[in-house]
Amino acid sequence: MDERIKKIAVNSAIIIVLTLLLFLAGTWWRLEAQFQAGETAFTKGDFTGALAGYESAIHMYIPSHPTIEKAAQKLWLLGEIAERQGDVNRALIAYRALRSAFYADRWLVQPGTEWIGRCDQKIAMLVPLQRER
Repeated sequence: MDERIKKIAVNSAIIIVLTLLLFLAGTWWRLEAQFQAGETAFTKGDFTGALAGYESAIHMYIPSHPTIEKAAQKLWLLGEIAERQGDVNRALIAYRALRSAFYADRWLVQPGTEWIGRCDQKIAMLVPLQRER
């Protein structure tokens, strides 16, 4: 009976580890795929597609994954480009998307706190300039 319990425990541990690895691999793949979709859209000048791709990549949060930082930088760039073009509404959309993506990624700690702070400053500066539609 003791041998049977050990076998069940070992098999259970293996199943748990494999499940976690599959989850991590799937998340990693989706993160990279979303980032590439953002890059493709950015290259074509598609603001909405780029924003969606980069924001979705951040939602696939894996701690310390370098693509998360790249996606955040690209969202920030979208906001800056919109600002330079005088499109306050699009700039606000980009900064809010960046901030919201990190807020949604709350984990053991809050990731992206530096980005959130930077976005808060930009949003506070741009909201008074926003035109009513």
